Amino acid sequence: MKSVVRFVPLIIPVIAVFVIILCISGMQKDSAFVKAAEPKYFIISGFVIPDTLFFAGERVPLNYSDIRESLDKELQINAYWHSQTIMIIKRAKRYFPIIDSILKKNGLPSDFKYLAVAESGLQNISSPSNAEGFWQFLKATAKESGLEVNEFVDERYHLEKSTEAFCKFINVSYKLFGNWTTAAASYNEGRQAISKQLEFQKEDNYYNLSLFEETSRYIFRMISFKLIMQNPQKYSFIISEESRYKPYKYNEICVDSTIANLTDFAIQQGANYKTLKMLNPWLRNHSLPNKSHKLYTIKIPIKGFRETND
Repeated sequence: MKSVVRFVPLIIPVIAVFVIILCISGMQKDSAFVKAAEPKYFIISGFVIPDTLFFAGERVPLNYSDIRESLDKELQINAYWHSQTIMIIKRAKRYFPIIDSILKKNGLPSDFKYLAVAESGLQNISSPSNAEGFWQFLKATAKESGLEVNEFVDERYHLEKSTEAFCKFINVSYKLFGNWTTAAASYNEGRQAISKQLEFQKEDNYYNLSLFEETSRYIFRMISFKLIMQNPQKYSFIISEESRYKPYKYNEICVDSTIANLTDFAIQQGANYKTLKMLNPWLRNHSLPNKSHKLYTIKIPIKGFRETND
């Protein structure tokens, strides 16, 4: 018993040293864990606006600080809204050639295709205010522009016809205002409202007008998409040609009589209801009454329409 007591003073320092070693080891592990758990930060830099820019051939006055800052805001938003902008770039391969050819035929600058991007993201969508289609026509404006809108047919969803109607609207506005930029703004705000603001503010230039926020941002949104989509790699969008959406392949047939059932009609044409609607979203019901024998052109998918390797 005395021998055990004699060794106790020796054991205590050894245990103490061992405990200290364990603590230091634990602290090192904790430190390593904390270091590993530290968040990794990525460098995010803003994109630079070019010194000179044009919309529809008209110079953007970037020498004004408010104009430069307005464009800067839209450019940063759309360049960093990755999911939306990626999808727009993918869709553009399918739809820009159609839109461009109609703009050219009607004498409009090619830059107006970016108005469709700003309005709908190149989709047939419906807004809370019941504006519809790629160009976001309201029902009354669509009818004024010659589009058919009813329970069975809504040509706001017809890309070619709605683009023609858009060109008609812009050409009238251009004759009224004398420049493309104000004509574009009038599509958002309305001709009457823009005319009143020009008169009240004693101005003849869109860039000098104080307008509601949406219309104030309108042109700059278009220009920001133009910058990104003309040079996507500059804005970090690396999207291969193969991953962009190909134009639809189809044949067209003309119909001047009632189609009682669009499903049966599609099957008769070697298609189905889904693919018929994909190509003809302006058909808004399950049938197409046609007592007046109006001539409609309907797109019919060709064989292999849905095949990814076609």
